[in-house]
Amino acid sequence: MNTPIIATYGHGTENDFLVVFDPEEEISITTSQTAAMCNRETGIGADGLIKIGKRDGKWFMDYRNADGSLAEMCGNGIRVMARYLVERGHQPEGIFAINTRDGVKHLRVPTKDDISVNMGKVIDEGEAVTASVEGKIWNGYHISVGNPHAVVFVEKIEDVGSLKDAPVVRPRDIYPEGVNVEFVEVTANKEIKMRVHERGSGETRSCGTGTCAVALAATLHTNTSLPARWVIHPPGGRLVVDIDPHANATLIGPAVLIKDIDITNYLQDA
Repeated sequence: MNTPIIATYGHGTENDFLVVFDPEEEISITTSQTAAMCNRETGIGADGLIKIGKRDGKWFMDYRNADGSLAEMCGNGIRVMARYLVERGHQPEGIFAINTRDGVKHLRVPTKDDISVNMGKVIDEGEAVTASVEGKIWNGYHISVGNPHAVVFVEKIEDVGSLKDAPVVRPRDIYPEGVNVEFVEVTANKEIKMRVHERGSGETRSCGTGTCAVALAATLHTNTSLPARWVIHPPGGRLVVDIDPHANATLIGPAVLIKDIDITNYLQDA
């Protein structure tokens, strides 16, 4: 009898993932199998899948969006992966590195409480962008956090309406592989409400790289000097982003594991 293949379901501010521990990288999961597992109507349901491998002695986050497409990095996902490694006894608590398609990230992971991730440099690409939903258009910033973001500012977050369909972002040619779109309201107490439509996943309850993009865009938008700290409220909870004088971001927030799920049947020939 073959050993069942188990995934662990967890989330960071309700941005949810399936985590598969595969340090020898022996498990093959295809694009279509990933999409089937992440489908909320016919599968398990998740914003993405993380396969934990090990390369050159470092943990490696092989991350895929809900549609199975590859992604460079996921700020909420890497915290969930780190929580898995510590909680399941594969890594002592403390500071350690995880390699990603966007390079090596260093994390501070306690046994409990919030996890901090050094997300690296957040870059203002210096191009004005617009995003439109249901005929409404907002102006914003083209920001890179290893993956592309369009961050636009609204008077009230409720004005955004439905994000069932992907916002139309212009100019289109600067995002050949799609873009994550963040809608931002800066509140009276200088905190941030946000919603996000992620490429390959649709609207999600939170986005870690998105909050870092939002933090830099809000710093620029409000003429705030660096270093800066922003408290950001996506629909799924509360995150803190520190931006240092060189525009390096540290993302601070929770991560929890919920349950283990047998995914063997999803890995049959698709």
